[in-house]
Amino acid sequence: MDPLSFLLQPPVFYPIIPYACTIFGGLRPGRMILIQGSVGTSATRFQIDFQCGCSTRPRSDVAFHFNPRFSSSDNAHIICNTMRKDHWLDELKFSGAPLKKGESFVLLFLFLTDKVKVSIGGHHFLDFTYRLPLKDVDAVGIYGDVTIKEISFLSSNPFHDELTPYPFCPPLKSGSADLQKTPLSKTFPMGLSDCHAITVRGLVTVNPDELTLLLKSSDSIPFKLTANFQDQSMSYNSFISQSWGQPQNVQTPFFLFYPERFFEILLLPEAGLFRLAINGTPVGEFRRPVFDLKSIDELQITGSAGLFLVQC
Repeated sequence: MDPLSFLLQPPVFYPIIPYACTIFGGLRPGRMILIQGSVGTSATRFQIDFQCGCSTRPRSDVAFHFNPRFSSSDNAHIICNTMRKDHWLDELKFSGAPLKKGESFVLLFLFLTDKVKVSIGGHHFLDFTYRLPLKDVDAVGIYGDVTIKEISFLSSNPFHDELTPYPFCPPLKSGSADLQKTPLSKTFPMGLSDCHAITVRGLVTVNPDELTLLLKSSDSIPFKLTANFQDQSMSYNSFISQSWGQPQNVQTPFFLFYPERFFEILLLPEAGLFRLAINGTPVGEFRRPVFDLKSIDELQITGSAGLFLVQC
């Protein structure tokens, strides 16, 4: 198992253009990159390249070239292409892009198994089918007449990549005013159901001790995840019929939480089990003999983290 696949990359703020950076762990289906910025008032073009490395001589292959171009008309058109062995392939043109000189924008790139989907301002705009393998893409470069406010690296549902819609993707910001403190509780008046995905994104504190996530019903705790920073262990457990079960260790190549590092927990309940992914990578299942998902009516998070998003 590749340790890099567990790293949730921190956002980049106000990079100097031209700018290129490595994508931790490379791209894979379900990965998303959110880019916020503004177009120059006299801009003619800018480009975002998803590259196979950061080499300039010879130049790295560009798997997906996203190139807005501006004229005297209100909206831009976008050229998409691939460069292989220093040669551009046939370009595709998409007209009527809602990008304008002197105005801000939000771009979301959602990478699926066979194509990338691009939304502009929260609305889908184009699909581009890969011409180079997605697994080879491990860098992003930004060039041209543009100011970038933020680049955020996000994960989606690792269990159902092809079914992933455009999600609500607020970027992770250290010191954000929207930071929620723990303990935090969220209720489910109608209970849970199969594949009712629960996403928790946050930032570990400076001197962490323990982080706990509980799913509760009126008289039981069908699921408890504990990350212990003292002995660097993770475990599942449950409290049913007035007693705790035997803790089950979460088997990973190394401890997945670090002080002042971002994390994402995805919990997917199914009949008789809970499936868990951390930072976009599945890390196993927790099974209990019998429990009713509909009876689970509360999510509770406690411990050494600030929370940016709790989505159910």
